[in-house]
Amino acid sequence: MGTVLHVIYLFSFFQMLFLFQRCPRYIQPQNLTQNLTSVSEFFLLGLSDDPELQPLLCVLFLSTYLVTVLGNLLIILAIISDPNLHTPMYFFLSNLSLADIGFVSTTVPKMIVNIQTHSRVISYEGCLTQMSSFILFGCLDGMLLSMMSYDRFVAICHPLHYLVIMNPHLCFCLVLVSFFGSLMDSQVHNLIVLQLTCFKDVQISNYFCDPSLLLKLACSDTFTNNIILYLTGAIFAFVLFSGIFFSYYKILSSILRVPSSGGRYKAFSTCGSHLTVVCLYYGTGLGVYLSSAISQSPRKDALASVMYTVVTPMLNPFIYSLRNRDIKRALCRFLNKTI
Repeated sequence: MGTVLHVIYLFSFFQMLFLFQRCPRYIQPQNLTQNLTSVSEFFLLGLSDDPELQPLLCVLFLSTYLVTVLGNLLIILAIISDPNLHTPMYFFLSNLSLADIGFVSTTVPKMIVNIQTHSRVISYEGCLTQMSSFILFGCLDGMLLSMMSYDRFVAICHPLHYLVIMNPHLCFCLVLVSFFGSLMDSQVHNLIVLQLTCFKDVQISNYFCDPSLLLKLACSDTFTNNIILYLTGAIFAFVLFSGIFFSYYKILSSILRVPSSGGRYKAFSTCGSHLTVVCLYYGTGLGVYLSSAISQSPRKDALASVMYTVVTPMLNPFIYSLRNRDIKRALCRFLNKTI
């Protein structure tokens, strides 16, 4: 897990060097209607223009961010400190918690800073870095959930060979594949946005740099770029969802062959937390996509995006800690040692 974190930090450092070399430098922010051939700043519209709501939004997002980071960090520390949790399932869970911390850290801190400084400006380089990191950690969440479904499939359908199949080498390789697959997807988005030569506007109708909104701001024809992005996203989502669907199809078939109802419940209870997180992750993502397709209000789209960018990462540690006795015991032992 530490190696993966170091790789992420190195990637972010080299990506910033790349962006500073490629990005144009100057803008006239006074004129937002003229086509801009050179952009150095974007303006995030946020969730509300009401000055009275800004302190409430700041407190709300700060508390949510702290709960998310501390909750996921506690799960990581509990898994590391408890030898009984050094198993493939909890190895993937610790990496999922790490990805959730990275995912929420790409958007919420910037929004809090914007509220505190009464400024909604984000630099061109910062916008592309935020966009790339957002896609990287979002895709990493989806890929890790798919790997965890495979882990549950092996544990239930091939219990006698579980430790042989899910050996540490394979688990580490699966995490690396998840990371580099997510990295490739984020770089596809990054390269497409870097090809944009001018923008109609610099106002992004959200509180973070959404790649789809950046394409809408382009004054050039983005039909081909949209096709590439949607095709890449569709293939990516299809592969991940197919893996999860196939794993749970096999799991359900295997559980139904168990003669006793108690045995079926015990077998399926090991999948309860993971299945809940999967439904939450894909349910909120699909809900936001459908709402943005139907709704014509940018503010409502921004509010809907809060569900999968903020709420979902915050709920994941609660789902795993409240539904998992091993995590509860490990957390209690860790807190007792710490206190």
